[in-house]
Amino acid sequence: MAHENYENTTAIQTKVIPAAMKGMDILGASKSGTGKTAAYVLPLLNKLQKVVKKEGKVVRALIIVPTIELADQVSRTIVSFSKYLDIQTVKVQGGSKKVEQITRIKQGVDIVVATPGRLQDFIADKKINLEHVNTVILDEADTMLDLGFLAEIKNILKSCPAQKQMMCFSATISQNIKQLAKEFLRSPAIVEVSSRRDVVNFIKHRAFKVDKKRKAQLAAKLVKDLGMGQVLIFVNKKETADKLFEYFKAQEIWTTIIHGDIKRGGRAKALTLFKSGKSQVLIATDIAARGIDIPELPLVINYDLPELTDDFTHRVGRTGRANHKGQVITLLTIHDYNTFTTIEKHLKLNIKRDIMEGFEITDKQPRQARPRKKSLREKKGYIDYDKKRKYTYAAQKKKKQESKKKK
Repeated sequence: MAHENYENTTAIQTKVIPAAMKGMDILGASKSGTGKTAAYVLPLLNKLQKVVKKEGKVVRALIIVPTIELADQVSRTIVSFSKYLDIQTVKVQGGSKKVEQITRIKQGVDIVVATPGRLQDFIADKKINLEHVNTVILDEADTMLDLGFLAEIKNILKSCPAQKQMMCFSATISQNIKQLAKEFLRSPAIVEVSSRRDVVNFIKHRAFKVDKKRKAQLAAKLVKDLGMGQVLIFVNKKETADKLFEYFKAQEIWTTIIHGDIKRGGRAKALTLFKSGKSQVLIATDIAARGIDIPELPLVINYDLPELTDDFTHRVGRTGRANHKGQVITLLTIHDYNTFTTIEKHLKLNIKRDIMEGFEITDKQPRQARPRKKSLREKKGYIDYDKKRKYTYAAQKKKKQESKKKK
């Protein structure tokens, strides 16, 4: 793909493309920014160019993604790669008029890139025919399951022929993903080129403890002091995003915002302004930011700490993409300490908690249990007989009490 400046394949492409070309089902795990989209699009186009027709086109491939933003990104990749092929692609997604999408489908398409909700509506209304589909790809399947799309995905797959090639991609291969693969994939090739730790290890991490009432002030100071052209800030709630957006505007920081309540046009405009450098900061909720691809993004700020390690990993994966350097700063209030410790444990990280000068903590600090140091005898594996006798006595006492109750 000379016009895309492709010279070498990435790790995920090296492993996925040969298996996909053989027609195998694939269960793949890879972080964003590793060339995953090209890994499945290239073999798909190679397969389709042998069977597509100029006239009487039918839907032969279905790519299901969780968000509008990812649908846009995948569609752009397909259109670019199929520049010299007679292959037509259409997006079926929320946030756009149904009638326009239905018209495109009637005109004839080979590939449909869809979000689950809108596609399920089209199937129910008999606006799309999937009986000729020979390839189905689930991209960011873990996110779709998190969003509660499992029922829609199952219904969609049941509308496709039983004999088809399936590829399922996810950031990590969780138990839910394994269950989905077991139900719908046939002897899949397992391709896992990165773990959650791989996502975070390449990136520089910093954390700042701060009073809750001064978080916005600290975030603004970091943006101004670091002077980076692009900063992606994650929050947990839409209300927080709106308040932080207004605060940054008052601080004369050029800022855009995306979350679930902002219509598709507004989200697309915000993303365009941010990518073009016309806004310095993009404030986003997790779901709205899934599928956002910003090359060489230098900094992510966790304004709010996510509860789940996988969400933290997804956020971190927005920077440090394609082996470019990235930095993540996490703001911690007193309510975040334990959750952050858990995330560090899962990812085997040890991030120093700093306090910015002028932002000394006044919130009452919670007590944190200090881990008990093991004695030298315990480290060597010897049994502490005093503790063993204490445990045995307690167990015998409990057993006697239970025996009395039965009598």
